[in-house]
Amino acid sequence: MSENTNILSCYVSITQAYPDADQRTKDLVTEQGRLFRGYIFGEKRLSGALKILSHKDYGKDLILVLFQFYVNPILMVEQSLKEIENYRKNEKFIGMPIIINNKNFFSRSEEERNKFLKNSILQKMDVLAEVVKQKTGSKNRTT
Repeated sequence: MSENTNILSCYVSITQAYPDADQRTKDLVTEQGRLFRGYIFGEKRLSGALKILSHKDYGKDLILVLFQFYVNPILMVEQSLKEIENYRKNEKFIGMPIIINNKNFFSRSEEERNKFLKNSILQKMDVLAEVVKQKTGSKNRTT
Protein backbone atom coordinates (compact mmCIF):
# COMPACT_ATOMS: atom_id res chain seq x y z
CA MET A 1 0.00 0.00 0.00
CA SER A 2 2.94 2.39 0.56
CA GLU A 3 3.66 2.61 -3.20
CA ASN A 4 0.08 3.50 -4.04
CA THR A 5 -0.94 7.09 -3.34
CA ASN A 6 -4.55 6.78 -4.52
CA ILE A 7 -7.21 7.25 -1.86
CA LEU A 8 -9.83 5.33 -3.89
CA SER A 9 -9.18 1.83 -5.16
CA CYS A 10 -11.03 -1.32 -6.24
CA TYR A 11 -10.96 -4.98 -5.33
CA VAL A 12 -12.88 -7.71 -7.14
CA SER A 13 -13.80 -11.07 -5.62
CA ILE A 14 -15.35 -13.57 -7.99
CA THR A 15 -17.09 -16.65 -6.65
CA GLN A 16 -16.12 -19.70 -8.67
CA ALA A 17 -18.58 -22.40 -9.71
CA TYR A 18 -18.76 -25.51 -7.56
CA PRO A 19 -16.39 -28.24 -8.77
CA ASP A 20 -19.33 -30.51 -9.59
CA ALA A 21 -21.17 -27.83 -11.60
CA ASP A 22 -21.84 -28.53 -15.26
CA GLN A 23 -19.50 -27.04 -17.85
CA ARG A 24 -22.08 -24.48 -18.99
CA THR A 25 -22.29 -23.05 -15.44
CA LYS A 26 -18.49 -22.99 -15.12
CA ASP A 27 -18.18 -21.19 -18.46
CA LEU A 28 -20.84 -18.66 -17.46
CA VAL A 29 -19.11 -17.88 -14.15
CA THR A 30 -15.76 -17.49 -15.92
CA GLU A 31 -17.27 -15.19 -18.55
CA GLN A 32 -19.08 -13.05 -15.95
CA GLY A 33 -15.84 -12.68 -13.99
CA ARG A 34 -13.91 -11.66 -17.10
CA LEU A 35 -16.64 -9.24 -18.13
CA PHE A 36 -16.87 -7.55 -14.74
CA ARG A 37 -13.10 -7.25 -14.31
CA GLY A 38 -13.13 -5.41 -17.64
CA TYR A 39 -15.50 -2.80 -16.19
CA ILE A 40 -13.19 -2.21 -13.25
CA PHE A 41 -9.65 -2.78 -14.55
CA GLY A 42 -10.00 -2.55 -18.33
CA GLU A 43 -8.75 0.37 -20.38
CA LYS A 44 -10.44 3.67 -19.40
CA ARG A 45 -12.56 1.95 -16.77
CA LEU A 46 -13.44 2.68 -13.17
CA SER A 47 -10.12 2.01 -11.44
CA GLY A 48 -8.38 4.37 -13.87
CA ALA A 49 -10.88 7.15 -13.23
CA LEU A 50 -10.36 6.83 -9.47
CA LYS A 51 -6.58 7.26 -9.71
CA ILE A 52 -6.78 11.04 -9.94
CA LEU A 53 -7.39 11.43 -6.19
CA SER A 54 -4.41 11.12 -3.85
CA HIS A 55 -4.72 10.35 -0.14
CA LYS A 56 -2.14 13.03 0.73
CA ASP A 57 -4.70 15.66 -0.34
CA TYR A 58 -7.16 14.48 2.33
CA GLY A 59 -5.10 14.43 5.53
CA LYS A 60 -3.40 11.57 7.31
CA ASP A 61 -6.28 9.73 8.98
CA LEU A 62 -7.46 7.81 5.92
CA ILE A 63 -5.15 6.37 3.29
CA LEU A 64 -7.48 4.12 1.31
CA VAL A 65 -11.18 3.76 0.54
CA LEU A 66 -11.52 0.33 -1.05
CA PHE A 67 -14.56 -0.50 -3.18
CA GLN A 68 -14.90 -4.26 -2.71
CA PHE A 69 -16.90 -5.80 -5.54
CA TYR A 70 -18.26 -9.27 -4.80
CA VAL A 71 -19.34 -11.00 -8.01
CA ASN A 72 -22.03 -13.62 -7.41
CA PRO A 73 -21.14 -14.18 -3.75
CA ILE A 74 -22.51 -17.27 -2.04
CA LEU A 75 -25.44 -16.53 0.28
CA MET A 76 -23.37 -16.91 3.46
CA VAL A 77 -20.83 -14.32 2.25
CA GLU A 78 -23.54 -11.97 1.00
CA GLN A 79 -25.34 -12.06 4.34
CA SER A 80 -22.13 -11.36 6.26
CA LEU A 81 -21.25 -8.22 4.30
CA LYS A 82 -21.87 -4.90 6.02
CA GLU A 83 -22.98 -1.78 4.21
CA ILE A 84 -19.60 -0.33 5.08
CA GLU A 85 -16.79 -1.97 7.00
CA ASN A 86 -15.31 -0.61 10.19
CA TYR A 87 -12.35 1.71 9.80
CA ARG A 88 -9.09 -0.19 10.19
CA LYS A 89 -7.01 2.20 12.23
CA ASN A 90 -3.67 0.42 11.77
CA GLU A 91 -3.99 0.24 7.99
CA LYS A 92 -5.90 3.54 7.78
CA PHE A 93 -8.40 2.08 5.36
CA ILE A 94 -12.09 1.39 5.07
CA GLY A 95 -13.81 -1.14 2.81
CA MET A 96 -17.14 -0.67 1.09
CA PRO A 97 -18.67 -3.89 -0.30
CA ILE A 98 -20.79 -3.84 -3.45
CA ILE A 99 -22.57 -6.99 -4.59
CA ILE A 100 -22.62 -7.72 -8.32
CA ASN A 101 -25.02 -10.35 -9.65
CA ASN A 102 -27.30 -11.22 -12.52
CA LYS A 103 -30.21 -9.19 -11.17
CA ASN A 104 -28.38 -5.88 -10.72
CA PHE A 105 -25.65 -6.13 -13.38
CA PHE A 106 -25.30 -9.03 -15.81
CA SER A 107 -28.90 -8.95 -17.08
CA ARG A 108 -28.66 -5.22 -17.77
CA SER A 109 -27.65 -3.16 -20.79
CA GLU A 110 -24.25 -1.47 -21.02
CA GLU A 111 -25.78 1.88 -20.05
CA GLU A 112 -27.64 0.36 -17.08
CA ARG A 113 -24.47 -1.39 -15.89
CA ASN A 114 -22.50 1.84 -15.93
CA LYS A 115 -25.33 3.64 -14.17
CA PHE A 116 -25.49 0.89 -11.52
CA LEU A 117 -21.75 1.15 -10.84
CA LYS A 118 -21.90 4.93 -10.65
CA ASN A 119 -24.94 4.94 -8.34
CA SER A 120 -23.50 2.18 -6.13
CA ILE A 121 -20.26 4.06 -5.63
CA LEU A 122 -22.00 7.37 -4.98
CA GLN A 123 -24.33 5.67 -2.48
CA LYS A 124 -21.33 4.17 -0.66
CA MET A 125 -19.64 7.57 -0.58
CA ASP A 126 -22.81 9.03 0.96
CA VAL A 127 -22.72 6.31 3.62
CA LEU A 128 -19.05 7.05 4.26
CA ALA A 129 -19.78 10.76 4.61
CA GLU A 130 -22.54 9.99 7.12
CA VAL A 131 -20.26 7.68 9.14
CA VAL A 132 -17.53 10.34 9.20
CA LYS A 133 -20.07 12.96 10.26
CA GLN A 134 -21.33 10.72 13.08
CA LYS A 135 -17.80 9.85 14.24
CA THR A 136 -16.59 13.44 14.23
CA GLY A 137 -19.81 14.57 15.92
CA SER A 138 -19.40 12.05 18.72
CA LYS A 139 -15.70 12.93 19.02
CA ASN A 140 -16.53 16.63 19.38
CA ARG A 141 -19.14 15.92 22.07
CA THR A 142 -16.64 14.01 24.20
CA THR A 143 -13.87 16.61 24.01
